[in-house]
Amino acid sequence: MTEPTFPDADYVVLSSRLIPDLDGGYTLATLARARQMAAAGVQDGRGPLLLTVDPGTAADHARHRAAFDGRDLITEPSVMRNLFDEAVAPEGGAAAWLIGAAHPGDPDPSLEYRSVADAAVDLPVIVGDPDWHISTAPVVVRRADGSVAGVLDGFGSLYRAWLDHVVTGLRAGDPDRQVVVVCESRQLGELLAGWDDPDARLMHAIHTIHLEAPYTPDAAVNALWSRWFSLAERFDAVLWPTEAQRADVADRFGGAGVHIVAPHGVPAAASVSPSSGRVLGRVVMLNRLAPGKRIDHAVRAFAAVVEAVPDATLDVYGDGPERARLQALIDELGLGAHVVLRGQTDEPGRALREAMAFVSTSAYEGQGLSIVEALADGCPVVSYAAPYGPRELLSRGGGLLVADGDEGALTQAIVRVLTDIELHERLGLEAVQAARAVDPERAMAALAGAARDVLSRPSRRSSRE
Repeated sequence: MTEPTFPDADYVVLSSRLIPDLDGGYTLATLARARQMAAAGVQDGRGPLLLTVDPGTAADHARHRAAFDGRDLITEPSVMRNLFDEAVAPEGGAAAWLIGAAHPGDPDPSLEYRSVADAAVDLPVIVGDPDWHISTAPVVVRRADGSVAGVLDGFGSLYRAWLDHVVTGLRAGDPDRQVVVVCESRQLGELLAGWDDPDARLMHAIHTIHLEAPYTPDAAVNALWSRWFSLAERFDAVLWPTEAQRADVADRFGGAGVHIVAPHGVPAAASVSPSSGRVLGRVVMLNRLAPGKRIDHAVRAFAAVVEAVPDATLDVYGDGPERARLQALIDELGLGAHVVLRGQTDEPGRALREAMAFVSTSAYEGQGLSIVEALADGCPVVSYAAPYGPRELLSRGGGLLVADGDEGALTQAIVRVLTDIELHERLGLEAVQAARAVDPERAMAALAGAARDVLSRPSRRSSRE
């Protein structure tokens, strides 16, 4: 492939939050996209700005930047900026951009408020409402003396005002400078669909599935996504991680011109261990210990695996709310010598290079980054045929798909991969080839193509004015 070339423009990646060791694959995928954009030449190799809107302290955000920089997950700390770090004026109180965006008003006396950004901003506390982000409850802006300078109509007005401020800074000296914003969060996307900068382009990246169980194309749409779909055509492009999900969405909701495939890129491994170089019988999982990952299926399947392969072991890397329940299940089945919850790891590549197989029992995946990482490391995958990532990724080879939820078939597939060396070697070779379909070069080519397309035509938001 030719090297992907991004159009000359300023690029911004906008996320609700980016915090080390939080939000699992979402955080890593967002940071990886920014690094890969930098490698493709965006902003002379510095990459896009990474904007977040979580109301932590400036010290919190400094720690986050330092942690990411120390792990080489960002190109440099200066690319990461946070709304609330920039909401405070040097002399105290709200920054000029924030006061300028406010209008006369007062706090809502029926609500509690949380002071943030050195008390320059008071945020309304809306408890128990999944739609808190679309509330228009007043956000209070304060002067240095603590008096109310004005209010903004909800979180959306606050976020859009900051984005206006950032983009104005990018265009300093060149008011016609093109800007492309990649929104990585559904909640932010809903609020930015009404952003009234007609000269900027807004692309929305998707990380997860939009359906409820049983996750078939005609299944009910997750309630959190229903409103988002009514706004989707206001984005200049929507970036889906798999062709299957993009096709299902376009067939069901229309707007085929908006929906494109731009996967999260996963680089090839520096080296791939052959079957003979792996630890016999070792199987790994890399995921949060969360209900949707259905790790209990793998644990129960392993009780039968060890009957056929007595030395088999399952190392589960990750943490989450299911840890205690899973440990209880391991103990109940007497699998303590075979199945171990290892917690977080800073060396996923090492785990994949040593393992004979990688197992995924997720009920659904947007793309399934850990599956791609396993394929890239030449580690055969055994997975349920779950939408969307597992089914699509393994259609190219590199692993065995089994009927979704069939623990008996899962057991049989794991045993086959562990005991049939000829099969194992073939799957390992296929895995590396399959991973190339979503390597960074191809991922960036798709994203650069989307940027060229949206910059070649008027913004969809301006065309609807």
